[in-house]
Amino acid sequence: MISYNMDENNTLKIFTEYQKYMEDFEGDRERIKSSVREIEIPLRHLSSVLLGVHKNADPQSIKKTCEEVNKLLQQFIECEVRNLSCLVPLGQYFRFHDLFRHSIQRIVFVVALLHYFENETLINREETAKLLNLDLSWEDGFYLNLDDYLLGILQLTNELSRLCVNLVIAGDYERPLRIARFISELDAAFRLLNLKNDSLRKKFDGLKYDLKKCEEVVYDLSIRGLKTLASKK
Repeated sequence: MISYNMDENNTLKIFTEYQKYMEDFEGDRERIKSSVREIEIPLRHLSSVLLGVHKNADPQSIKKTCEEVNKLLQQFIECEVRNLSCLVPLGQYFRFHDLFRHSIQRIVFVVALLHYFENETLINREETAKLLNLDLSWEDGFYLNLDDYLLGILQLTNELSRLCVNLVIAGDYERPLRIARFISELDAAFRLLNLKNDSLRKKFDGLKYDLKKCEEVVYDLSIRGLKTLASKK
């Protein structure tokens, strides 16, 4: 009888610990979900300002937009991104990853598009992580997952293919040629990867259509004699 009570007490102790573990998990989960909701509002504003380039696609307007986004981005990183990174317990990144991965991918997209407008090159994962004050390994804390980086980059091609058309409307016949070349290089680079992630494979299929759209713009410029004119500038 005494032995039975000892076993019963031990069982209760074990399950009391389990209960605390579950409560701690739910507490972390709710705090992270709340942080992600708070991130979404300024992130949508950032995206909206940056995508304003489609309305005014001339070089001067694009430059002014980039300057405005840079200021907003710095504040966004120091507040929202930093707050989220502090909420994810060390070593438990993947337990909560589904809660914030779409936000991180969108942030990568904004950073990559801004970088392209300013440099016309691809920002790599290391540069992106450094800019966002994120680590490169989950063992170090809140880090920039490779899949999230790649999915953010694949969002970039969709906006650039759309911009090609608006640039032509704005009378810029040179930049669409460079965008088409950039997306073609990106397409070739992604083909080097053996993509196992379903989301990545589906997004990569979209890149093919973005490239085709840009090639159609270049072809249209060519048959109208505007490609030659742009090449001489």
